[in-house]
Amino acid sequence: MRVFILSSLILMVVTSCSKQGNFTLTGTVKGLKKGTLYLQKIEDTALVNIDSLVVDGDPDFNFSTALDEPQVFYLHLDKKDASGYDDRILFFAEPGEMNITTSLKNFEGFAAITGSENQMKWIEFKSINTQFNDKNLDLIKESFVAQRSGDQDLILKYDDSLNNLLKRRYRYTGNFAITNKTLPVAPYIILTQIPDATVTYLDTLYKSLPQKTQKSMYGEQLKSLIKSRSLD
Repeated sequence: MRVFILSSLILMVVTSCSKQGNFTLTGTVKGLKKGTLYLQKIEDTALVNIDSLVVDGDPDFNFSTALDEPQVFYLHLDKKDASGYDDRILFFAEPGEMNITTSLKNFEGFAAITGSENQMKWIEFKSINTQFNDKNLDLIKESFVAQRSGDQDLILKYDDSLNNLLKRRYRYTGNFAITNKTLPVAPYIILTQIPDATVTYLDTLYKSLPQKTQKSMYGEQLKSLIKSRSLD
């Protein structure tokens, strides 16, 4: 009887530890001597700390936590070297092992992230979306110059160009999400990149997602967004 109880307790401890550590993030911040690293996530619209690590000489770090499903986490660096400003890396975490290697000088920009399929798709999406953003800024600048000159033809031209670019970005975002519809990153991209698209378009995209994706955290948030927008 005692052997059975002891075996049961061991099994419970092993199961508990496995659940607590089903996500592990390791990495290095090259050049970091002193500071504090925080693992963070959004909870009820607020950014909360999951774990923290004080760095004192060793630039390597290791975090482990429970993760029910893929979701966006943040690695935040609170610097202690008075080198400017704090930094935060957004990444798409998923159960398993991930690694982030970056540098103190360009904490976010130099970050190399591995170990997550959702993260790979997020990076792929951002590379094209950045081109849309850059083009949009160029058109806004040109439109501003046209408005200052009072040239109505140019003003209308740039207004049309901006509208067409917006439509192209919406189509690209929607197509990318549907192409990757089995991954939680799909509804996340819709939520964060085109939340102001028409309710009809958002609803069409949502209904194109498989049931498992619809029931994911970001799928449920997309459903709530559509519902609230429909009531406006």
